[in-house]
Amino acid sequence: MSRPVTLAAIAGAHGVTGEVRLKLFGQGVAALSRHRHFNDGALTLVKLRDDGKGGAIARFAECTTRAAAEQLRGVALTVPRAALPPLGEGEFYHIDLIDLPVVSETGVPIGRVVEIANYGASDIVEIARDPAPAKGPKRVLVPLVPAAVLGWDADHMVINSAFIDEL
Repeated sequence: MSRPVTLAAIAGAHGVTGEVRLKLFGQGVAALSRHRHFNDGALTLVKLRDDGKGGAIARFAECTTRAAAEQLRGVALTVPRAALPPLGEGEFYHIDLIDLPVVSETGVPIGRVVEIANYGASDIVEIARDPAPAKGPKRVLVPLVPAAVLGWDADHMVINSAFIDEL
């Protein structure tokens, strides 16, 4: 619960007055606009608008020139996990699954969750095998559906071993 959550990344300068272009992660401009301070207070949001292309344009109090905006290129905008809205029944934040140990339904250790991705159909869990096998993939992808991911809690995620080769 204490890990910072990345909501956007600065893609570059926009104009000459210190505004920046943002690549958004998550629920868009509305979700980002709930926050005023990013990166442990290092950046204070003054203005935010949709760019009409899936991103946003932002102005931060600490950035007033194009040169300063260019220096921010690549900076991830983070907030504390506790600053995110509470979740409803059955909802979760991807960050809560990252780094969870993964075991099979019989308790055999598989590895750790390293990423949750979505390519359109459903979320996909990327698992780094531990120990890494001598042959075969060192990372496996498992769909985040009830047949494959049997459940998780704060301590571990349980995967149906039928979805993991050579277990």
